[in-house]
Amino acid sequence: MLRLSELKIKLDSVSSPPGPTEALSHDAQKIGTEGWLESTLAQDNGPRIDLHRQAPQALRELVLKTLHLEDAALKDLVVHKRSFDARGAGLTVVYIVDLALDSAKAETALLAHWRRPGATLAGPRLSLTPDMAWHPKVGVEGEIPKAQESWDPQERMKHLRAASLSLPFVKSGLPRSCTAASTQVHRPVVVGFGPCGIFAALVLAQLGLQPIVIERGKAVRERTKDTWGFWRKGHFNPQSHAQFGEGGAGTFSDGKLYSQIKDPRFLGRQVMQEFVKAGAPEEILMVAHPHIGTFKLVKVVENLREQIVALGGEIRFEQCVESLELDRLTHAQDTHSAQVAPIAKGPHGQSGPLRQVQGLKILDLKTQQTYTLESEHVVLALGHSARDTFVHLYQQGVAMKAKPFSLGFRIEHPQSLIDLARWGRHAGHPLLGAADYKLVHHAKNGRDVYSFCMCPGGTVVAAASEPHQVVTNGMSQYSRAERNANAAIVVGITPEDFDVGAEAFVQSLSPQALSVNSNAAQSLTAGWDAHQGVHPLSGLVMQRALESRAYAMGGENYHAPAQLVGDFLKGRASQTLGGVEPSYKPGVLLTDLNTALPTDLIQALREALPAFGQTIQGFDRDDAVLTGVETRTSSPLRMERDEGLQSLNTRGLYPAGEGAGFAGGILSAAVDGIKVAEAMAQNILRSTGLHAGVSKL
Repeated sequence: MLRLSELKIKLDSVSSPPGPTEALSHDAQKIGTEGWLESTLAQDNGPRIDLHRQAPQALRELVLKTLHLEDAALKDLVVHKRSFDARGAGLTVVYIVDLALDSAKAETALLAHWRRPGATLAGPRLSLTPDMAWHPKVGVEGEIPKAQESWDPQERMKHLRAASLSLPFVKSGLPRSCTAASTQVHRPVVVGFGPCGIFAALVLAQLGLQPIVIERGKAVRERTKDTWGFWRKGHFNPQSHAQFGEGGAGTFSDGKLYSQIKDPRFLGRQVMQEFVKAGAPEEILMVAHPHIGTFKLVKVVENLREQIVALGGEIRFEQCVESLELDRLTHAQDTHSAQVAPIAKGPHGQSGPLRQVQGLKILDLKTQQTYTLESEHVVLALGHSARDTFVHLYQQGVAMKAKPFSLGFRIEHPQSLIDLARWGRHAGHPLLGAADYKLVHHAKNGRDVYSFCMCPGGTVVAAASEPHQVVTNGMSQYSRAERNANAAIVVGITPEDFDVGAEAFVQSLSPQALSVNSNAAQSLTAGWDAHQGVHPLSGLVMQRALESRAYAMGGENYHAPAQLVGDFLKGRASQTLGGVEPSYKPGVLLTDLNTALPTDLIQALREALPAFGQTIQGFDRDDAVLTGVETRTSSPLRMERDEGLQSLNTRGLYPAGEGAGFAGGILSAAVDGIKVAEAMAQNILRSTGLHAGVSKL
């Protein structure tokens, strides 16, 4: 097939103009019955509008005209991607399409014709449609041999068995000795079942490696009820909320599926295809900014889990990892890594031994019993809020360092205001849906202020992961039909901004806060001054301090502190609401947010809001609502890893996804999960002696 890019056509030529604008739906969170929740989970599964990938007639005509083709010559035309350009007069739809002629020879001739000297398409670009299929990087040379590029994972395992190779696992899922390497190999373990953990486990299962998944939270449907109970009634469950549980934090954050990561292997496409296979709308494969929505994600996540289990995987909910079981290695023994760090770093920056993970010590939260799960291959797909686990890993010397993240507030406007500002006279057009935005401002004090996790037609939600703290996030249903638009408006900070001293550090990481004993809490600060730079856990401490302050400012009942934009800019506390009704539940307390964040961040935000108002008219309107605080934009630390994606100083440990500092959002986390699973599978094959057989298939 051939791919034709940058085809532009006026919106009115593609679809009928909108009729009278319909009123937006009710605020979902105001309806407080479990019956409504179950009904929503069951019924929110139809597309907002018909967005089949069949090209409209006007687009087909444009393709024929652009390429000088007769209608009969164009055998098939499929929309690959569709976006909108609101610049200039009238809104333009921009398409990328894949087209097929009656033969490969005809396609080759057409491509050669438009590549000859002097030929020009005056805008659109013609090329071969790239191969976007997933070709796992598993084998001695990395890529699967060309003859096997389209292999099915289950067929691969059949080939391995046919070649009489000793497999490390049997149908029962129990480990057995692998005669090819004369070693014992246990099933790989994935810690965390958010987007990264789901796709790491899915790929391992598809490769026949029968992973065990350890998730501290509950299954997604039970977790959704717990989360709704917190939002409606203020009943906080520290192990089941918007951060912990099946599906990860992204389940309660609109289900956005776009990212700016470099993706030469089209792994993001593979993620979305797996989502569609699991029940997501097919339109996510073609729209420029795809999203699934919170309630659709519930069923999609359940279906992905069922696939993993059907392939021999096992999911264990309400299981919390307390520590790693480690064994010291010499460099000569480290045969699994593509790159070995010449000096392994301990918890306080000093040289330390290279270790091999042997298993995990796990607390069963249902029985309060602790057990050991043996495994030499562990994916750490922690979310960015697994703070107690971060502390335990640091104490055990796992290589990590502080990294930048961002802080700010959620802002809410009427969705109609954003639609009008972005789409003009086309606002309300059924093809467009609710408008979003992306804003950036470089403040005079050197700070960068930007919008993050914009949720059109959505709600601001409570996202705390620890008692007596307030954290905000944004969420939308698939329909994006709530009355308000919301987004985080945040300011970037770097580790140099983490103004956390040793005394505050000890106080924050007290036994009451993170369930570590007194000696362990004190040991975390040992060698504080020995760190070159910032302590790896300082960002975590800063987050906790700001979230605790927000809890106090909100009235110490999980209400969030809020302020009108006009009052925020004037530096005075808000007394009454205006025309924008805040959607945050359990509720808000109007106050003065100027003390909720460090002074220079407040200054940058005050400068940015009027600047954003020049881009989107009304963005800085007096009655727009700010709700605090937004602190979980990304992980405050990074668990360092080598080229083989293993921890720098702990063999067999694969830090991955958002919590480990290698992703930011559903799509990038899922892609990282695929990469880590491939790297782990390759090491398992190498360690069991199967790689030689794989390379010959």
